[in-house]
Amino acid sequence: MTSSLRAGAIACLLLLSACAARSARPSISTPSGPTTAELAAFWDAEHVSTPWSPLVDHADVERRVQALPADLFTVRKAGESVEGRAIYHVKVGAGSGPVLLWSQMHGDEPTATSALFDVFEFLGHHESDPIAARILDRLTIHVVPMLNPDGAERFQRRNAQGIDINRDARRLVTPEARVLKQLRDEIEPMVGFNLHNQGWRTRAGMNPASISLLSVAYDQAGSINAGRLLTKKLATSVRNALQPLAGGRIGKYDDSFEPRAFGDKITLWGTPVLLIETGPWPDENPDPALVRLNFIALVAALDALATGRVHHEDPRRYDALPMNDSGLFYRVIRGGQVLRGDGQPPFRADVGIMAQRRVQAREGARELWMRAGIEDVGDLSTAPALFDIDATGLIVAPRVADAAAGSEIELPAWSEAKPAEALVEQGSPAALMLLRPIGGNRYRVERVIDATWRVGEEAEPGGVQGSPPRDNR
Repeated sequence: MTSSLRAGAIACLLLLSACAARSARPSISTPSGPTTAELAAFWDAEHVSTPWSPLVDHADVERRVQALPADLFTVRKAGESVEGRAIYHVKVGAGSGPVLLWSQMHGDEPTATSALFDVFEFLGHHESDPIAARILDRLTIHVVPMLNPDGAERFQRRNAQGIDINRDARRLVTPEARVLKQLRDEIEPMVGFNLHNQGWRTRAGMNPASISLLSVAYDQAGSINAGRLLTKKLATSVRNALQPLAGGRIGKYDDSFEPRAFGDKITLWGTPVLLIETGPWPDENPDPALVRLNFIALVAALDALATGRVHHEDPRRYDALPMNDSGLFYRVIRGGQVLRGDGQPPFRADVGIMAQRRVQAREGARELWMRAGIEDVGDLSTAPALFDIDATGLIVAPRVADAAAGSEIELPAWSEAKPAEALVEQGSPAALMLLRPIGGNRYRVERVIDATWRVGEEAEPGGVQGSPPRDNR
């Protein structure tokens, strides 16, 4: 099909969808769509996602897709990964509007995978209720919940060949890329949803960019056709749905055209794509809140397509979103006196800490760990962080063995010749103590922050438990 014919087909689909909105059956017609509170209540009461999205592996996905009710869902194996793991295609709905969603083409980007199973649960339990009924009646939804199962097994971005699948849309070297291309060609969806996680340093203004949206471009000029206008309006639907829960934490992803990327290439092939990137959230375990946001975003977007309400959205609401930026810290320790641990006298400085997630397999079980390192030392008064620690009147020093909050210690005689094991400097692990001077060389330990900790265990955030994982980067 030529590009002009594809554009005409999209325009026809948009017109049919708009007409459906005007002629919706009274029993399921809610022009304003579901409220954020309604969707949040559904998720709170009925979600099936686990508290730790990174721990979901291919076996979990396989078990869940095989348990979907066969009278509503069609499940088939669309292909296999490099290492022979099944890539599943889930189909639900009987409408005239085909939609394609794919998640976890990067193995360490798991949030939307969990949210998709919550969407399945919602559609399966509420197929007679107004919201689910009109989605199922007017759309046919095609989902690939985990495109890169080998990467997910390792909790790494790339596949088992070491290739970034999202840079393989032109050559199609990877079997995972070929599966996605074949599905798109078979389905010819009227819109696609490309579901990712973005870097944990991403911010929108001075806030974490918990969700970032992109109406994906199909050329270097960023031209606007009927498809891109649709995804701009669809992004506005998502923004409006998430605003009550994540106002100020919604950003706009860079729309530079990347011809090797699937979102850009699929848009060029005639299927307009909305990219949803999930980012940081200010909680020690951000997964539940982020999965909840993804669930609300997806159901609201599908309902907007099913009712035709999307065509009444204002694309300027999408255009007005703040652009993604970097520079968000995980923690900033502010206003303390830094004692480097090499004999230099204390000086006033803030300490910016970054943290990364790692998944480790131990005795047949997957464990989630955090690793924290010092990213910057100095004046960070204009730098945002997920968590701020007020260290006014305290000493920020390298952690020493057996230090515990509430204990009293004497500091070693650190010097240039005999420094601390890890200095308070950029590039060091964030193994730190916050100390209150009590006279002479004695200090009371106010807080201990360690560089490695296992997520999900009962401990003060930042406290180390067990041994650290290997580096899976």
